[in-house]
Formats: sequence, C-alpha cells, structure tokens
Amino acid sequence: MGIVLRFIGVLLLLTALVLSLSRAPDRPVQTLVARWAPPPSEFIEVRGQLVHLRDEGPRSDALPIVLIHGTSASLHTWEGWVRALKGQRRVISFDLPGFGLSGPFSGQYEADNYSGDQYAGFVIDLLDALKIDRAVLGGNSLGGEVAWRTAYQAPTRVAALVLVDASGPTFTPQSVPLGFLIARLPVLNKLGEWMLPRALVEQGLRNVYGDPSRVTPELVDRYFEITLREGNRRALGQRLRQLKNGEQAERIATLKLPTLILWGGLDRLIPPEIGRQFQAQIAGSQLVTFDTLGHVPHEEDPARTVAAVKTFLGL
Repeated sequence: MGIVLRFIGVLLLLTALVLSLSRAPDRPVQTLVARWAPPPSEFIEVRGQLVHLRDEGPRSDALPIVLIHGTSASLHTWEGWVRALKGQRRVISFDLPGFGLSGPFSGQYEADNYSGDQYAGFVIDLLDALKIDRAVLGGNSLGGEVAWRTAYQAPTRVAALVLVDASGPTFTPQSVPLGFLIARLPVLNKLGEWMLPRALVEQGLRNVYGDPSRVTPELVDRYFEITLREGNRRALGQRLRQLKNGEQAERIATLKLPTLILWGGLDRLIPPEIGRQFQAQIAGSQLVTFDTLGHVPHEEDPARTVAAVKTFLGL
C-alpha cells in the first residue's frame, strides 16, 4: 500500500509539473500587436466588431481580391499570395472573428454564434465598411465555406470564387489535429482555455501539412502566440461544437460564377474527393490538385499555388 501511495504521489507531482509548464493564460491583443500586426496591418470596427486586416495593392483596382483564412489560422496564412498579387491587384486579408487578432464576435453580432451564415454576413458587412461593391473571394477550409456562403447570400457582390480545400459537402476526415478534438470535448476544452502545450500546436500543423518538414519553429511560434489572443480558445471550442458536417451543402449547386478549386492531394482533414464534388456541383468550375501538398497548400507552397490563381485571374 505504501508503494502504491508513493507512486500516486509521484504521478500527481508529475501531473502538476506538466500542467504548470503548459499553463498559457489568455493574452490581451495589445501585447501581440507589435510582433504580429506591424504595418500594413490596421484595426477597424465593423458594426462594433474589432477587425485586424491588411489592405494592400492599388486602391484603383475595381475588383479587389478578399482572402479568408481557415480555423485557428489568421491573415498571415496568405502572406505569400499577397506578395505575389499586390503588385497588380488590390488584396485584402483579415482575421475572422474568433481567430487571429480580431477577437470573439462582439458588437452587433450574435455572441457565441460561429455559424457559417453569421460569418458570411460579417464578410458582407466588411465589404460595405470598405466600400467594395464586388470582389473575388478566396478562402481556405472554413474560409472557403464562408466564401461560398457569401456568394450564396449576396451573389451580386461576388464576381468569382477561389476555394482552397474548402469545407462544404459532407466529408470523413482521415486525421484530425489533436487540438481540434480536445476543443470539442467537455471539461477538456475548459482545461484548454488556460493551458496550451506548444507541442500540441506543432502537432496540429504537422498534421495539416503534406510535408511536415516545412513546419518551422517560426511558424509554430506564430500559431501558438496568436491562439493565446484573449477569447480565441473559447471561440474555437464554440465553433467546433457548432460545426455540422455538410450543413446546407445543397446551396453549392446553385452557385453560378467563375470558380477555381485548389486542393492538396495529401489533405487528410478534408479529402481530395470533396474537391471533385465541388467541381461536379459548380458548373464550369476548374479543379487543380497539388499532389504533394496538404490541407493548407497556399501556406505550404505559396509560389506554386498562386500561379494557378494568376492564370485563373488572367494575370
């Protein structure tokens, strides 16, 4: 009995040590701005919601390109594409509410509602705030879903779509980042709101890259620190618990606009078959698959993927 008690005591001490080392409290957005929001980053309000965005390229462009990131990402995921496009086109990237530096939904938006439709309504409001009548919308994963939902809600506002490993039709993931699984589980998700092992962030990134060797310490730093933005981890849990696989996917077949579909052939989260379903449902759409890339091909290999975008846009 004494040996058992000593073993339990040692186990509790080790657990307490791991928890203390993994403790990562929320950080106010002001503490993250210097590193992650230098110029050309700016912050604006959209119906009372703080929004971190970058508006680059010629303001005379009558048809801006608006890029929407995926779950747990930020506008930084598009930096390679923006560098390649901003010399010829106006390119706007921003942090969705609940992610990046924008913070959870607030102002006139329904708090704790991270549905695709509220996100689409937010994008329309953002276009209004920037006085943009029509735009090309590009989006990855959740951002792709937000893009096609926006086109469905406001077809006159969206001239074309670029869907990058987008969610939409019902899919069965082959592998899901451990952090996403934890965020959906009762009790564990609460624990995750005040602790965040850096190794968990790295595991998630390696999971969604086709070539895990491309995941650098600098990349992990960015995702790790921005995840700590006050309110982001709670918002992530709410978003994932509200997620309904394939919800309203029948809307996709009603879309009638030029559409480029890009997919990583090694995507284990949303399999390439879903890209083929998008192509079958959106009349006249084009599908380009990158055999060696994963769920975030635009981030993993910006030069290779943006080349397809330039061709699509006639650049």
